[in-house]
Formats: sequence, C-alpha cells, structure tokens
Amino acid sequence: MTTYLVPLAIIGGLTTAGVYLLLERHLTRMLLGLLLIGNAINLLILTVGGPSGNPPVRGRTSAGNTTTADPLAQGLILTAIVITMGVAAFVLALTYRSYRLNTREEVSNDPEDIRVSQQSGTEVGEAIEGRLEPDRTRDTDLPDELDALPGHEGSR
Repeated sequence: MTTYLVPLAIIGGLTTAGVYLLLERHLTRMLLGLLLIGNAINLLILTVGGPSGNPPVRGRTSAGNTTTADPLAQGLILTAIVITMGVAAFVLALTYRSYRLNTREEVSNDPEDIRVSQQSGTEVGEAIEGRLEPDRTRDTDLPDELDALPGHEGSR
C-alpha cells in the first residue's frame, strides 16, 4: 500500500490549526476550529478509504481502472458534512445569542465559578491537589446557598 505524505501533512496542519482555534475564547474562532477539524477528519476518511477507482455503480467504468472505489468512505464523508453543518448552525446560534445578551463575543469566566473557587481557596482552573474525595462536611439535604439562582433567593 502506498502512503502519500501530502494528504497526511494537510490533515496534520488542519487538525493543528483547528485545535489551536478551539482553545481560543472567541466563539467564532471556536466555530472555525470545529470546521477545520471536521474537514481534516473528512480528508482522513477519504485517504484511509483506499485508492480511487471505478464508480461504485455496477457496470460503470472510468479511465480503465480495474478496482472499484469504496462507497462506504463516500457515504461517511457525506454524513459527516451534514453533521458538521448542523453543529456549525448550532454554534452560530449560540454565538448570536451570546452576542445579543452580552454585546460581546468573548467567553469570560462565570461569576458563580469565581465565587465557588474563592470559597474553596483555589483559583479558577487550578486543580485541587492531594484531595481524592470531595469534601463531604457540608453534605445535607437542606437547601444550600448555591442551590438558588442569583437574584432569586426568596422565591422558595
């Protein structure tokens, strides 16, 4: 089996750029990262699908090829394109909703997460080292201050 390095380099480049964009805090960059990774996966499926050949229709030939192309790879790619467009539409809807609510596109730290991390004595994103189990000293069935939504403390 002959392996072509150019498609593999393109797949690696698309995946690298996609992961880099997914790690950004702007929603449109995250969307572009998702699309790049989706295209890299489609190219990977096409590369792994085998060599090109005759169309996968019985009795059809193309340019004197002796083998038939694998129709499974083509079907998987078409399905992946539809799923990627659905996810892209969903992320665009989330981006639009976030922009309408916050008038900005950057995803910031949640104030509730900051408050909880300050109560536990750790920074946001910092791992709690040396603790195998969560703290169970406050495990009660009574409503906690974290159970209520902000601004709706007296609604119960």
